[in-house]
Amino acid sequence: MRNRRVLVALAALFASTPLAAQQRTYANPMDVDYRYNFEQINDGASYRTGADPVVVNHKGTYYLFQTLADGYWRSTDLIHWTFVTPSRWPMQSIVAPAVWSDGKEIVIEPSMMQPGAILSSTEPDTGKLDFWVRKMPNMEGQVDKDPSLMKPGELPPGPWDPALFKDDDGQWYLYWGSSNIFPMYGQKIGFADGKMTYQTRAEPMLKLHPDVHGWERFGQDHCACWQPGKPSPSYMEGAWMTKHGGRYYLQYGAPGTEFNVYANGTYVGDSPLGPFKYAPYNPVAYRPGGFAEGAGHGSTFRDNAGNYWNTGTSWIGYNWGMERRIVMHPAKFYADGQFAASTRFGDFPHYVPTTKFDDPDSLFTGWMLLSYRKPIVASSTRPGFGTASVTDEDPRTFWVAASNSPGVTLTLDLGAVKTVRAVQVNFTDYKSGRFADAPDIYTEFELQQSLDGRTWQPLARTEPLRRDRTNAYFELPQPAHARFIRYVHGHVGAANLAISDIRVFGNAGGAAPLTPGSISASRHQDKRDATIRWAKVPGAVGYNIRFGVRPDRLTLTHQLWADELGNGATLQKELRSLNVGVPYWVAIEAFNESGVSNLSRVFPIR
Repeated sequence: MRNRRVLVALAALFASTPLAAQQRTYANPMDVDYRYNFEQINDGASYRTGADPVVVNHKGTYYLFQTLADGYWRSTDLIHWTFVTPSRWPMQSIVAPAVWSDGKEIVIEPSMMQPGAILSSTEPDTGKLDFWVRKMPNMEGQVDKDPSLMKPGELPPGPWDPALFKDDDGQWYLYWGSSNIFPMYGQKIGFADGKMTYQTRAEPMLKLHPDVHGWERFGQDHCACWQPGKPSPSYMEGAWMTKHGGRYYLQYGAPGTEFNVYANGTYVGDSPLGPFKYAPYNPVAYRPGGFAEGAGHGSTFRDNAGNYWNTGTSWIGYNWGMERRIVMHPAKFYADGQFAASTRFGDFPHYVPTTKFDDPDSLFTGWMLLSYRKPIVASSTRPGFGTASVTDEDPRTFWVAASNSPGVTLTLDLGAVKTVRAVQVNFTDYKSGRFADAPDIYTEFELQQSLDGRTWQPLARTEPLRRDRTNAYFELPQPAHARFIRYVHGHVGAANLAISDIRVFGNAGGAAPLTPGSISASRHQDKRDATIRWAKVPGAVGYNIRFGVRPDRLTLTHQLWADELGNGATLQKELRSLNVGVPYWVAIEAFNESGVSNLSRVFPIR
């Protein structure tokens, strides 16, 4: 009876609270209703996941496709995404689809190991899909057998992880590949009368070289060992083609989706089938630190203001090594042709612009993380899943409530009254055992604020229409001044109420940290590696190591938490993502709850 009264009270509050003002920001992982995996593992457990995101801009509206979803999403502002249920869909789901808009219709090709159908839509808003090709032909030279038994020149089954590209002259191209052995392939294709033809034989476009490209090495922080002369465990996958300035940027993901270092790289050529040259500034999207780690296997698209964006896959990895979410980062093509996505503070709130931007970093709101390692109290806790996990910025650790009941609370103490601008609540699947078609898979809760922990006021809440919000993000309509933030549970479709992190953003009202000093940067005998050292900055919560191939263009960022670097006066971090034969420069910035320091002097890595 008590739970029923609480639920009724929450429902009344949700119905009466005014809607938030126009939202201008987003935070990674993206706030979409991730679907439950169509297969269950580990004694019937299931989990919500999303990966390999493709965003296309079709007639001014954005459409998001991803792996393991029984449909796709639609948005007009890159902030609010609405799920679209298609009129037909291959089997239970699709994996790593190729999607392309030619301005008239959207073409969708799922990954496939055997020839299958390609879909299209002239009305993607409605979900109406038609067959573009009912069955693809077999590819010349392709065989379906153990790769270890294949002969030189034979092609593996596919196309798996495909990408479609239609050039300005109307010619279609197909790129594909997902392997630690085989390269990425490309070829001309054609469509006519509901049929697809391979107009050229599939030819190798690119492959990994982890012996000279540090970021292509497998493992957490690129630390997996392998012996030269033997196949590398690093995976090349996630083809995508972007044409810019008359040049062709063939993109790929590496070295593995189940690690923090998953990234996007590019080769560049003067024609759609190359030859392609490795870009020395690779990777183009890289985020090995922070909450949303990983940025690989995605797409590049332009918004309605002409800005570029790069999407990718972020690693969760609790229920399964390939449990994932999706992320989106602003990107830019520089005048000299360099392509780079900004991942600096890449999981903090960012503005979505409505006009053209010149500097992707300018979209960072400046709202700092106020919740890191803050104390938090729960009304109930399952043994072994304590509340400290809720503020540790690690999606693989989490709190579990004793019961999934309305009215369960989590109360976060910020330590002092601070200005709160946004909150993100990240849920976890713990022994869920659910499927996407269950009728009760939606998220409902309220966030409350208090100055003293006794008198509470509304802060934010989920709104109708009901949907699942695994990574629920709330930008407040106006700044709130609060010391305590309380989560009040209503409903979650998972079997258990489990939360990995409640992330509070705003400003503590103090001074930003001092500029880091005493910086040194030494390259190792293995030129893929370097050690960066700097003096500890008092009061810093974290640091960004910013590095790149030009001293005036530090496009790569590795974010670190100060309490994980030790207590010494000198701090250090090993970078293992460098390209052999390429010069690098590095600088450090410190941050706390009040802001970001000035960037240090820029030093060569020698």
